[in-house]
Amino acid sequence: MIDPGKREFLTRLFHAAVERADPRRALADALPARPAGRTVVIGAGKGAAQLAAAFEDLWDGPLTGTVVTRYGYAAPCKSIKVLEASHPVPDQAGLVATQALFDAVSGLTSDDLVVALICGGGSALLPAPPEGLTLADEQELNRVLLASGAPIGVMNAIRKHASRIKGGRLAAAAWPAKVVSLVVSDVPGDEACQVASGPTVPDALTMAEVRAMVAARNIALPESIVAHFDSGRDLPPRPDDPVFANNEVRIIASAGLSLEAAADMARSAGVGAAILSDAIEGEARDVGLVHAAIAREVAGRDRPFAKPVVILSGGETTVTLRGKGKGGRNTEFLLSLASAIDGVEGIAALSADTDGIDGSEDNAGAFAGPQTAGQMRARGLDPLASLAANDAWTAFDAIGDLFVTGPTGTNVNDFRAILVGELPD
Repeated sequence: MIDPGKREFLTRLFHAAVERADPRRALADALPARPAGRTVVIGAGKGAAQLAAAFEDLWDGPLTGTVVTRYGYAAPCKSIKVLEASHPVPDQAGLVATQALFDAVSGLTSDDLVVALICGGGSALLPAPPEGLTLADEQELNRVLLASGAPIGVMNAIRKHASRIKGGRLAAAAWPAKVVSLVVSDVPGDEACQVASGPTVPDALTMAEVRAMVAARNIALPESIVAHFDSGRDLPPRPDDPVFANNEVRIIASAGLSLEAAADMARSAGVGAAILSDAIEGEARDVGLVHAAIAREVAGRDRPFAKPVVILSGGETTVTLRGKGKGGRNTEFLLSLASAIDGVEGIAALSADTDGIDGSEDNAGAFAGPQTAGQMRARGLDPLASLAANDAWTAFDAIGDLFVTGPTGTNVNDFRAILVGELPD
């Protein structure tokens, strides 16, 4: 295990980042004006229930609505119905939830207001296969995409073209009511149309561009999806469609804002802070090697940053499945990093998903330091073999360095913090 003081410091940075994306704080300055007619709240994502509860507390007026979140992520609401469904592979409950959202926005008028609370995880929570496709087809598509190693923007572009709700279609169904989308961004670049595959925010991508993405990455789409694409049916609406003319989109929390909060906390503790980027993508193991190289340079040469410093980054890496182990992108990142800093003193790292769940298990991420790889070997585990098998969870569990938080109620994607140097007394 890494030094307890460094472990506690890194944990405080994580919680500072999560608190900056707290639903109540994020919503407080983003509330729309009350409408002449009804207020209907809809939402989807792993933090949707917490957003709904906060919105109820802040809203001065009557409202109704429905939101869908992942199993185990519900929060009590008074007027808004909270439904649960499966993530990351959709299920029948997700189909029911999707229909409930469509029902919630049907029959509205231009005097009514729809508030859409959108955050990460909504893509899987809102299955809606178009005519000719089934839930099984959408489930298989999700499995293929999750195993492909494609960046989130590519996965969501494909999903939007095989759905009845994504790509702005839910907002189109609410017309002529005004739709105000309040978005907690978990995607690199904070493109609102990418979060949860944009059920209320249209995207300008064409089918030709989607096909090019698929070809460039050699993604073997299910035959049913290919046939649907070939049919040219059910294309998503364009951003210039008049049904979107009166709508508004607001990013209320993001990785960038959360990283700044963590940096401020580090500096208040007398530790320098450097934010590399809030939009890092790529294979988790490769990103881990790059971060390790920077950390080694700082540890050995005090460049490009002087010690003590915490190196921060966010974004969403990907994992191409090669083995059958357990883990997620944050633990895979750290296992790669741990192997590359093996024995290099003065480095301690935490990588975790801000929603509290990294991959297939119940941990948010893990910790790593110069002794991590050696401790794994002492327990009969080869770190590189574990990495090759996508079995990072097992390796970190064996040495007691998993980071477990439970659901946090928000989601601004990955949080990575690498402390180089010693903490001030």
